[in-house]
Amino acid sequence: MNKFYLGALLVIISAACFGIMPLLALTAYAGGVSVPTLLFWRFVLAALIFFAYLLVVCKRFNLTRNNLFSLFLLGGVLYTLQSSTYFSSVKFIQPSLAVLIFYTYPILVVILSFLIEKERLTKQTLASIILCISGLIMVLGTSLGEIRWPGVLLAFAAALVYSLYNILGNRVVKQLPPVVATAFVCLFASVSFSVIGLVQGGINYDFSWSVWLAVLGISFFSTIVALLTYFAGMELIGAGKASILSTMEPVVTILCSAILLHERLTLLQGMGGMAVLLGAILVVSARKPAEGEKNTEVSEKYS
Repeated sequence: MNKFYLGALLVIISAACFGIMPLLALTAYAGGVSVPTLLFWRFVLAALIFFAYLLVVCKRFNLTRNNLFSLFLLGGVLYTLQSSTYFSSVKFIQPSLAVLIFYTYPILVVILSFLIEKERLTKQTLASIILCISGLIMVLGTSLGEIRWPGVLLAFAAALVYSLYNILGNRVVKQLPPVVATAFVCLFASVSFSVIGLVQGGINYDFSWSVWLAVLGISFFSTIVALLTYFAGMELIGAGKASILSTMEPVVTILCSAILLHERLTLLQGMGGMAVLLGAILVVSARKPAEGEKNTEVSEKYS
């Protein structure tokens, strides 16, 4: 198969695996699993697999104390907050709406980069910001009385934290192999969720087999397979194209929600959702790195 098409296929598989994650979470919640318990098992199982992979494939990797502290900040603090808020949002609002709100994060990255790092705003990025905000107004404004605002705020908080995560991540893990960074992010996130779970009454494991299938699906497909296929695809087609193709994730979530949960977006919400995704794509394409810098965005994909 052509190198580009293979890379594109891998990234689309990754997006599909990420896209089914909110629906698997709903199955777990229906079985009585709490958010901290679900995310603890997600990350601890993923960390075990990633470290096993590193021992077999890499065998040796060097980390400084600064690397470890940065990875703890990324995984144990920021990614823990992002996962908590995103997974909590789908307890209040439909997955399709949660993922559309979350996908405003490329816009937030641009705004925060302008405020924090004084990155220049181009006409394309400004147009993207306007398009994304307009789309979000269309998505939310058509059903203000029906929307449960705690879910909206949680999804937006997830997008904001993820934006901060991206900015910090691109500063501190550029010199680390993607799988090494991912393994430690998962490890530190699992430690944080174990503490949160214990504070809230303990980490449970006595679930029905159907709930365990959902938990294992999130850990294996929506974490391990999703990240490995994304990184493999990115190596073949570059970070910029991979980031653009990864916007298939909300499309998968919306389609699966429509088929499995019988959720429907109104015409205006659908148009707004398309505007949000188009804005995200334009922002990513405007900021994509040169071909020789394709690894500088690897920290951005930890949905």
